[in-house]
Amino acid sequence: MAAEENIEILVLLATAPEADLRKKALETLHNWDRADVLRVMASPKTAPDVLRFAAEQLLAGREELRKVLLWNPSLPPESRRLLQPVPAPTPALAAVEPTAARLPAQPQPEIPPQRSNPETEGDFTDNPQAQPGVKAAEQQAAVEILAKLAAGAKVEELGAEDDALPEVTKHDDELTPKERETLIQKINGMNVVQKIKAALTGNLETRMLLIRDSNKVVTRAVLQSPKISETEAESYAAAKNVSEEVLRLIATNRKFMKAYVVVRALINNPRTPIDVTMPLMGRMRDRDLKGLSLNRNVPDVIRNMAQKVIRQKEEASKLKLPGRH
Repeated sequence: MAAEENIEILVLLATAPEADLRKKALETLHNWDRADVLRVMASPKTAPDVLRFAAEQLLAGREELRKVLLWNPSLPPESRRLLQPVPAPTPALAAVEPTAARLPAQPQPEIPPQRSNPETEGDFTDNPQAQPGVKAAEQQAAVEILAKLAAGAKVEELGAEDDALPEVTKHDDELTPKERETLIQKINGMNVVQKIKAALTGNLETRMLLIRDSNKVVTRAVLQSPKISETEAESYAAAKNVSEEVLRLIATNRKFMKAYVVVRALINNPRTPIDVTMPLMGRMRDRDLKGLSLNRNVPDVIRNMAQKVIRQKEEASKLKLPGRH
């Protein structure tokens, strides 16, 4: 994988619920080649979440990184304010500060207890009592596999234990309704490590279920599977039930974006973010561009842009007509 993808994966892992995983990912980022980090953080195409993380976690002893981040127009405004030099207090302000320090402290509002989120149940947490079924060995295995994946390891180098996966996830034949029901039950019972293994080595049905997983690391593993075909990538690009994160990852995958059908599916998907769709419209063929201009499902700005491009092409063709012999 390219350095951009590796660093983005490591940032994702560094914000994971597992303490061991966060620590290992952060250490890897701090030891990453500084030239690669600067190049990625200088690119306007880098995800804002990655830039925000760098501004908050990677600046220690790196003044050049702070300057690069401030230069990047994609840096979120709150992160830009964080990185701006703090002006020295004026004499008037300095005189006010001691007075403010003598004011009584305001009572802090009571924070209500956090409710559990059913979408994230089953994932690892920092509290071992909250997940009594998750063993320390499984947590360590997750850390090792995800770290290898982030470092660009190949599937066969991950030490995947195929016998840990249900047999129904392995074969690519058409599944019967009973097998499909069994597969759903098996996946619901998997931990993070098993889901990642299944995403990388499982069959089409397995990947189609895991691409909708709430864990971003799992969905990213699906898109890195060497088994994904052009048709499968097109189906994910056109899907209405995947997250925006999945659609953004598809748009940044060079292999997928070489296929015109994937580009077309992304543009016509109303869930695709506008900032992803707009740069792709120049690749649309005339026939598909006309269909996009009539597509009521896409945002108005995309449909209007398609109509504008069509008009520009028509005007350009009219200008060429008098010169023809």
